[in-house]
Amino acid sequence: MSRSLDERRAQHQRYKEDVQARGKSFYPYAMFHDTVMSLVVVSVIFGLACVWFFTADEASEPTGASGSGALGVLYEEKADPGTTSFIPRPDWYFYFLFYLLRIFKWPDTVVLGTVGVPTIALVLLLALPFLDKRRERRLARRPVAVVAAILTAVSMGVLTYKGAVAEEGTEATGDIGRWIQENNIPDGEAQQGAEIFAESGCTNCHLYLGSGVANLGAPDLSDAGQSMDAARLKAYVANPRQFGNQVMPVYGETLTDQQLDQIAAFLEASKG
Repeated sequence: MSRSLDERRAQHQRYKEDVQARGKSFYPYAMFHDTVMSLVVVSVIFGLACVWFFTADEASEPTGASGSGALGVLYEEKADPGTTSFIPRPDWYFYFLFYLLRIFKWPDTVVLGTVGVPTIALVLLLALPFLDKRRERRLARRPVAVVAAILTAVSMGVLTYKGAVAEEGTEATGDIGRWIQENNIPDGEAQQGAEIFAESGCTNCHLYLGSGVANLGAPDLSDAGQSMDAARLKAYVANPRQFGNQVMPVYGETLTDQQLDQIAAFLEASKG
């Protein structure tokens, strides 16, 4: 124990002598370098923001004008605070946590993905300097640390990629099979329409055989086929404004004509 302590003291003394012989004081040298680099970074960010703001125009189409400005359009579509179909997504650097929620399912294990795994990783990171006190810094002689770093980087990379390409949907997609069985939805367009109905977020405002929520006065569509035929249903879904509905989204702008036919076929087959 005494020998180890003496070695650490000797190494620390050599470090101080080396700093005195070859090092430079923090002020003004290091402070000057940090200040200059900070100014460069802030200037680049400010310059890019100015280029984007003064060269960009508003999008001329809902999908955006790809040729507008040097760095893209000002915005593509104005935010709608009353929307009920928007599915939020995190920024790219949170995609790995976002995908963990697809691995750990609600409600039994979701606490592991939101609290357990990130907390354990953070605790290990904070404890590492206190657990590993060796002076060895050569990577070839630190296989455990190297393997752990590689596995961490690969895991976060894979989870980030999977989170970026994950297809969005609503919880109602898990009820499609039950809908088809209980309402005797026929094969073909009607069953395809059931999938589009679930994926388009219709159950954010409508009830269908117990799925979804009744929101903003939207009716239960479990028996929509008893009161409306496919043509009227298609026209209503495509543009509810012509029927006096100012709340429901205009799906004719986001869905193709074939998809509208499929939804109409599904709703027409829904007899309750």
